[in-house]
Amino acid sequence: MDELELIDRFFRPLAGDGALGLLDDAGFVSPSSDRDLVLTKDMIAEGVHFLPGDPPETVARKALRVNLSDLAAKGARPLGYLLALAQAPHCDEPWLKAFCEGLAGDQERYRIALIGGDTIASPDRITVSITAIGTLSKGTMVHRSGAKPGDILYLSGTIGGSGAGLAVLQDRAEAELAADDRDRLVLRYREPEPRTGLAEAVRLHASAALDISDGLAGDADKLASASGIRAVIEAQDVPLDPALSQLFGHGFSLEEALTGGDDYEILAAIPPGEEGAFKEAAARADIPVTAIGHVEAGSDRAVILKDGKEMAFSRRSFVHGGH
Repeated sequence: MDELELIDRFFRPLAGDGALGLLDDAGFVSPSSDRDLVLTKDMIAEGVHFLPGDPPETVARKALRVNLSDLAAKGARPLGYLLALAQAPHCDEPWLKAFCEGLAGDQERYRIALIGGDTIASPDRITVSITAIGTLSKGTMVHRSGAKPGDILYLSGTIGGSGAGLAVLQDRAEAELAADDRDRLVLRYREPEPRTGLAEAVRLHASAALDISDGLAGDADKLASASGIRAVIEAQDVPLDPALSQLFGHGFSLEEALTGGDDYEILAAIPPGEEGAFKEAAARADIPVTAIGHVEAGSDRAVILKDGKEMAFSRRSFVHGGH
C-alpha cells in the first residue's frame, strides 16, 4: 500500500486533536502561558533494542514507553507524540494492525495521543522513533543536575529484571525458572513500565532525577556528573527482581543486574526534609520506592559499595546492540 493508504488505515485512528487529521505537514499543541513543554526523543531498532520476531504490539509499547519514562523523570505529564516508522519488508498488514493496537492501548492508558510523524521503507530492519511531548508548571522541570550533598538517593521498583529477561530470551540464563518468573522477566524486557504515576512526586520533591535506561551504575554516574557530586549507593539496599537470585551464577550476575539496560526505573535525589512527603506521594501512586544511598561532596561519579568496598565493573553502562 502507498503512504496515504497506510496513514488512512492504521495511523489516522490514533491521531489526537492537534494532529489535524494527519492531513497537514505538521501538528500542534497549545500549552497555557503558565506551562512549559518538555520534549524527548528515543528510537528503538530491531536487533538492537528489541529482538527479531518480538510481537509487534510489544515493539509499539516499548517505543512509546521508553519516551514516557523520560517525561516521568522530568516530572512532566504526557501530552502528545510524533512517530516515525521505518518499515522492513516483514511489516505486513497483520504486523501493522498489531503494532497500532499496541499503541492504541497505551494511548488510552497513559492519556497521550499521536500528533504526526512519517513512514519510510527500510531494506532489512524495523526502526521506530518517537518524540514525546509533556507538560508541567513553568520552571518546575527536574534536571539531572541539582543534587546536593545530604540528599538521599531513591530508586523506584526493582533493578535487573529487564537484563535477566533478555538473557532468558537469548538462552544465556541457564537456571530453570518457574513459568511465572520467566514470563515476568521477558515482559520486563519487552514492555517496560514507565513510572508516570511518580512524575508529580518527582516534580514536587526531587532535587535531581533521571530514568535508568543504561544501567544503574552508568546512569548514577550521569546524575553525579551533571550535579558535580559523588553518589554513594549500597548494593545490598538496591531492590532486585526476586527471581534474580535463581540466576546468579547460572548465566547472569549481580554486575549485570547493576549495569544492565532497559529497566526504566527512576533514580531521584531527595532532600532529607522532603523524604516523608516523597514516600507518601509514591505510596499514593502505588509505586514502591527504596532508599539506596546518598549524595556527598566529591568527584563527579557514582560509587557502588558491597560490604563496605567499592565494586569494580567490567563496564558501567549498558551498550544497546552489544549483547
